Amino acid sequence: MHRPMNLVKSKQRVADHGEVFTPVWMVEAMLDLVKGETERIDSRFLEPACGSGHFLTQVLRRKLAAVELKFGKSGFEKQHYSLLALMCTYGIELLTDNIDECRANMLDIFAAYLNLEESDDLYCAAFYVLSQNLVHGDALKMRTWDDQPITFAEWGYLGKGKFQRRDFRLEMLTQMSTYMEKNPLFACLGKHEIFKPIRTYPPMSVSEIASVAQKDCV
Repeated sequence: MHRPMNLVKSKQRVADHGEVFTPVWMVEAMLDLVKGETERIDSRFLEPACGSGHFLTQVLRRKLAAVELKFGKSGFEKQHYSLLALMCTYGIELLTDNIDECRANMLDIFAAYLNLEESDDLYCAAFYVLSQNLVHGDALKMRTWDDQPITFAEWGYLGKGKFQRRDFRLEMLTQMSTYMEKNPLFACLGKHEIFKPIRTYPPMSVSEIASVAQKDCV
């Protein structure tokens, strides 16, 4: 069941962290400014202060609506493109309870859409994806809670039930963005020859992704 989101958890948290969550109506209005991207299954969204997931949950809902529209009649494609939609949402959050709630809220929405049980491979794969994509850390410092460089997994769907994962450091991704803005004629060169993933994984199925997180799943 989707967990309710309050705009303020405490006055102390507002004072200490400037923590005030965005109301849903405002989130929707802001997402409407990039409506086409929110409705593209493989477009990537990063919320650098994701809180409990006010933005990311709405992005996921829009992506899943696009999945339903395009693949709703095919159970196989519906499941795999739904996982891809989840894979393309990213967040960073400084406070422990917020990142836990964000992961739980995203997983609830995903599982409800596909009617999943906690024992299902797809549920466990989604659990693992969220553990990688929603990072407990400081976006400004680009460091995790335990002072490691923030690393994100870039997921791609290869078709026929196989996914490809490549890992990039956040610092590298921000450099790539700046490079592409300053050098549009050489954007492809920069992307493919200068900025390399720190790790590339072999193609994985849902069950193989789930097996990585099996020990952490219920």
